[in-house]
Amino acid sequence: MQAKETLFADLVQGRAQQFQVPLYQRTYSWKEKQLAQLWSDILEQAELLGSGEKASTHFLGSVVLAPSPQNEAIFPRWLVVDGQQRLTTLCLALAAIRDHVADVQPDEAERIDEEYLINKRKSGNDHYRLLPTQADRRQFAAHIRGAHAERAAGDSVATAYRFFRRKLIEAGDPADPQDVFRIEQAITSRLTLVAVTAERGDNVHRIFESLNNTGLKLSQADLLRNYLFMRLPTRGEHVYETYWLPLQDSLSNDELEQLMWLQLVLDGDDRVRRQDLYAAQQQRFERAEASEAKIEAYIKELHRRCAHFRRLIHPEEEPDASVRAHLHRLDAWQAAVTYPALMLLLDRQERGELDASDTARAMSYIESFLVRRMICRVPTNNLNRIFQSVPAQLPLDVPVADGLQQLLSADNRFWPDDDELREKIRAAPFYHYGRWHQRKLVLQRLEESYDHPEPVDFAVAQLTIEHVMPQSPSDEWMRTLGKDAADGENAEDLHSRLQHTLGNLTLTAVNSELSNRPFERKQDLLKGSHLEMNRRIAATEYWGAQEILARAYELADRAARLWPAPLRGVGRAERSRDWHLAHQVLATLPHGTWTSYGDLAAFIGSSAQAVGTHLANTPGVVNAYRVLNADGKVSAGFRWTPQDPGGDVRARLSTDGIRFTATGAADPAQRLTSNDLALLLTSTNSEQADGEDTIQRTAEVHGEETRTERFFRQLAADDTPQTVASVRALFAQWEQLGGWIGHGAGHVTTSAFLMLGDAGGPGHGIWPLALCPGGGRGGTAEVVFQHLAAREPFTDRTLRAELLTRLNELEGVDIPEGKLELRPSFRLSLLEKDHNRELLSGTLAWFRDRWDSWRTS
Repeated sequence: MQAKETLFADLVQGRAQQFQVPLYQRTYSWKEKQLAQLWSDILEQAELLGSGEKASTHFLGSVVLAPSPQNEAIFPRWLVVDGQQRLTTLCLALAAIRDHVADVQPDEAERIDEEYLINKRKSGNDHYRLLPTQADRRQFAAHIRGAHAERAAGDSVATAYRFFRRKLIEAGDPADPQDVFRIEQAITSRLTLVAVTAERGDNVHRIFESLNNTGLKLSQADLLRNYLFMRLPTRGEHVYETYWLPLQDSLSNDELEQLMWLQLVLDGDDRVRRQDLYAAQQQRFERAEASEAKIEAYIKELHRRCAHFRRLIHPEEEPDASVRAHLHRLDAWQAAVTYPALMLLLDRQERGELDASDTARAMSYIESFLVRRMICRVPTNNLNRIFQSVPAQLPLDVPVADGLQQLLSADNRFWPDDDELREKIRAAPFYHYGRWHQRKLVLQRLEESYDHPEPVDFAVAQLTIEHVMPQSPSDEWMRTLGKDAADGENAEDLHSRLQHTLGNLTLTAVNSELSNRPFERKQDLLKGSHLEMNRRIAATEYWGAQEILARAYELADRAARLWPAPLRGVGRAERSRDWHLAHQVLATLPHGTWTSYGDLAAFIGSSAQAVGTHLANTPGVVNAYRVLNADGKVSAGFRWTPQDPGGDVRARLSTDGIRFTATGAADPAQRLTSNDLALLLTSTNSEQADGEDTIQRTAEVHGEETRTERFFRQLAADDTPQTVASVRALFAQWEQLGGWIGHGAGHVTTSAFLMLGDAGGPGHGIWPLALCPGGGRGGTAEVVFQHLAAREPFTDRTLRAELLTRLNELEGVDIPEGKLELRPSFRLSLLEKDHNRELLSGTLAWFRDRWDSWRTS
């Protein structure tokens, strides 16, 4: 057996060879969490390459290889005993880079192919440098060959490839542009592996077990603590009792490690990674030939800064009310990324360089920087670098607060100005931006700006975000909207464009009561609200496009006053960023799906005409031809760009799995709406969306309407008695199968969830369907494929695909495979048919059996 450290390029480059994944290995299974971590590591290494700094490479893990029984001297073949997930992922990343540059630099694309992905002069399976297990082979080969027709939606290989395509487009964003070939170089020459090569006769399985039996690892804080006290032979006991023990009592081990890392950053090391804390601090001590006195001084300084750090994680410990309010809001925003700047401010305040009012003003710039970027959807991937650099780059020739505003206003920081803020509040789909708690915090701050004499206690109030014009409008709402439609828009287009804008959103504790009711009924409920913004909505006679825009302008004025602007003349984020977002989501379209100009426009906050003009004049946009008119027809003005392959558009769409109706229109079931597009860019591992709060069993309270009763009352408001009876029967059947009916606690309490497992919300149980009253258009059953993809045993795509197949057996249900990663729905009225109820009952029993088998295995 031989073991050596190697680079990915050194492992796979050079002569023709093949790495074979044995049949007994599990299939490719990396999810977005692992992909996102790898991408973060790749970008970090690409940045180090660009800076020219000498820095250590990133260790990716081990690869265990053994000679294949089919090994030949002129064509080596290796069995990948361990490490196939890493190798498959890196190959897919390189395939995505190849396809990203293929239109404009075909020679570079061919080079990537030949150096890393294929054996040019070999055919059949030997053509591929990496040969996955049989279950993954067809999809992997399709992506290496660029065979669009053979790619399957929802497959783990396809999902990983689309992840990298999306991230490469995102990497071209003007807010933080990256060189794609530097990213390639980071993958091939900055990611190291330990290649363990077994010889014939070696027990490769024993090698694998020993490599992976790592035991409990010491944290960076543990390692550094041991290092420090080993170098305190005479002062160790005093230092431990005086400084270290209080530190350990005040902070958890993870918090202590974070404080140690922050101290390095505050001391000027703006490139250090937290995982490199021990090595970086050790090098600093050894370079300075640190004595006992210097090590004691270091621990004493940690102890002093502990009080500052505790105020970040426990804002109630801050004595000044104004500073405390900012810390509370930043803590609620989950803005740990800002800790280097916040620690610097508290340190400078303690040293007398600024008073509490200046500290609060400086924190208002940090808060504004985060909020404005979120509203304007500036990518967050460079926030770590921005705030980690503050201690080293803060100007010294101006007061601290002014220097911070100047630093954050720099051209490459992209702090949106008032013009862009107003534009985005007016037109952008705010409801799809940021995290749900951040959206809620923005609305809370806007409500506070009215200075109500009896302000709401938001910590106690159970408020949720409400769409005044509902997401699923009744026919009455649509008729009203139709009166406002102009310039070629219809009511559906207008609704799609305005529904998620900030002007149409508010906070309420009666979301379930408001639901999709006519505006006149909502007025009556909002008049009794304690929130000033709701009273103002209730005071309008009508709620249409003009009212939504008027409210957006008012909220924009308030936002501009609440969150201070950057210094004039700098910091304006470029408008091209919106098109990068469009390119990003188009690259993510699953096989067998299409979208419309209006859907894409609503997703980015633009107009259908502007989207059409951009796509017609921008070469190299992935899947641009899959953007159609709302009726599913190819636009009469569609033209291939010179860099596109050309040909018949409909034939290309058919190759991509798009079905066509008898009228020649693309199948509407395969259309992705603006909501679907938003879901495509939402991680399956991300926190639940607004309205998916903790799921609980319904508690019976004497004299009060239960959530179950409320659900059926609202369902009966616009569904037939037969549908309501069918849903009651469905609930009874589910409970007979051992499940229970959950309802949202504090958020969308009208929904009902068919639950298995423990109460307590997402992650604590599993559910195949969420049932929602329709508010004028009939109730629906939402199939939560997106959430199942992150919950065992349905992380296995084949199980989700079988669920889809079973549901499609119901008459009237036709869910395309392209929506296997989304949350498609069907009408509850379909359950009126006996045959459909029987089929659904059997499907739910199958779902329960799969979950039980996994749970007891």
